[in-house]
Amino acid sequence: MDNQSREPVIVFDGFSYQYRVQTSPSLADIHLKIYEGEKVLILGPSGSGKSTLAHCINGLAPYFYPGTATGSLTIRGTETKELDLFRLSDRVGTVLQDPDGQFVGLTVAEDIAFRMENDAVPLPEMKERVRAAAEEAGILEHLEASPHSLSGGQKQRITVAGVISSGVGILLFDEPLANLDPDAGRKAIEQIDRIHRETGKTILIIEHRLEEALHRQVDRIIVIQEGRIVADLKPDELLTSPLLVEAGIREPLYLTALRYAGGEVEARHRPSRLDTMELGPFAERLKAWTEGRQSNDRLEIGATHERSHEPPLLELAGIGFGYEPGKPILRDVSLSIRKGERVGIVGKNGAGKSTLSKLICGFHKPTSGSIRYEGRDIGGDTIKERAQRVGFVLQNPNHMISKTLVHEEIALGLKARGIGEEETARRAQEALRVCGLAPYRNWPISALSFGQRKRVTIASVLVLQPEVLILDEPTAGQDYRHYNEMMEFIMRLREEGLTVLFITHDLHLLLEYTDRAIVLSDGGVLADAFPDDVLTDPELVREASLKETSLMGLARRAGLSDPRGFVRTFIAEDRAKRGRSR
Repeated sequence: MDNQSREPVIVFDGFSYQYRVQTSPSLADIHLKIYEGEKVLILGPSGSGKSTLAHCINGLAPYFYPGTATGSLTIRGTETKELDLFRLSDRVGTVLQDPDGQFVGLTVAEDIAFRMENDAVPLPEMKERVRAAAEEAGILEHLEASPHSLSGGQKQRITVAGVISSGVGILLFDEPLANLDPDAGRKAIEQIDRIHRETGKTILIIEHRLEEALHRQVDRIIVIQEGRIVADLKPDELLTSPLLVEAGIREPLYLTALRYAGGEVEARHRPSRLDTMELGPFAERLKAWTEGRQSNDRLEIGATHERSHEPPLLELAGIGFGYEPGKPILRDVSLSIRKGERVGIVGKNGAGKSTLSKLICGFHKPTSGSIRYEGRDIGGDTIKERAQRVGFVLQNPNHMISKTLVHEEIALGLKARGIGEEETARRAQEALRVCGLAPYRNWPISALSFGQRKRVTIASVLVLQPEVLILDEPTAGQDYRHYNEMMEFIMRLREEGLTVLFITHDLHLLLEYTDRAIVLSDGGVLADAFPDDVLTDPELVREASLKETSLMGLARRAGLSDPRGFVRTFIAEDRAKRGRSR
């Protein structure tokens, strides 16, 4: 349906917003209309203002994030300044990127019913609506479970069910992919699309993971940069413009591969969806590019486990562990990590990835097996003693942060170790810079986005200069520019001997920054191989709850005879473009 025949439900007219703690507006002179029944993707790098835009729509700004608004913002014809937070929630339902912050009930059913209880909905009707919303959100079988006991994807479905049950016509998803593995993320986008098709609700998706968000079609993409709208285009038009690169947003991998092969992608090729894109003009070019480089492009990524003769730095032998008797999480896990290696640890939720890291750090003791560091059994070492060498960044930054201001949190560990004030200031400032946090040095951490808080925790560990760094989902909530700056800094530390373990579902990270991928499944090591071997093996991809890379999909659709060779060629080209040696 053309927008000419639709009613605008959200209208920004010369709208600006400035937080109380800032000296300049986060949004400036916004002119934007969102129409009834549209599905709109809003993109932008961290700090661009996209989250502020969402906060102004759902009322969190100014009611939770105080500030000053100028210009006009209307929701269904009423100025938001005339609506309190409660009445705004009747018009806009929000699914936050951190669902833990939305739970109020002890069970899933109670949480979904919370709004209806406040509205004094009769019990029979309430039960009917809870069941219908849970079924729509795909969470029906978990109604009696505690929300906090479920996986990230399941938690998100609970909040979706809650807003569906409220009957609002506008649904706002704030970075719905930030905390989900690729498989759960794919299902989340499919669920949002299904809700849109079946209910006709207006959908707004705030994201920076463009390729994943375009798993299902959207009507328009709005790009925000430095508080202003720099693009409002249909997906095919945006993907063939220079605006994404200028805004620091990563284009889909398959488009990058086409460009590396010398292809000129135009809107008429329908590039927003790989499964429907016209690839005829590119097939021969892709084949020639792959064959031209393939003989020299087997990944020599460094001292891998297959080729290094150095003794292991960190060695796990026969590790077993379970949180409850008779319910093992890990069974007979054995692996070794050498100094300077970059290792990705992957596997579906519950496979034991984070548990393995906690055993290395000494948070728990293994029920069987041993952990050795430089050949010495460290089973008797305290957490503090292990922390002198091993730094661990948890997946959820809220579980690590204990100070109020950004600079206080980053300096905390240095002060605890008795580092002098001058050295503490120098190292903290460097960590702030490389993690893209220097402008927020004096900000309260509560005012930061999830991705920014994640960078705070990474900086607070990097500043301690560990020998081994374990990062649990380091790219969650990170935009492309900050992700690259942070990862390149970590890679430079590798030259000084830093060993890095990434617990991740991020396919880009595996392809670009790791030497090995260790796949955990059912408590054991399923595979220990080159990253490209894992990501091109359908069975391993399924077992690890990853998803097939769009590079593999491109190779198949283009009729390439050696998809694995094509992926290796892409990785080599991508690293060469970045100026990194293999």
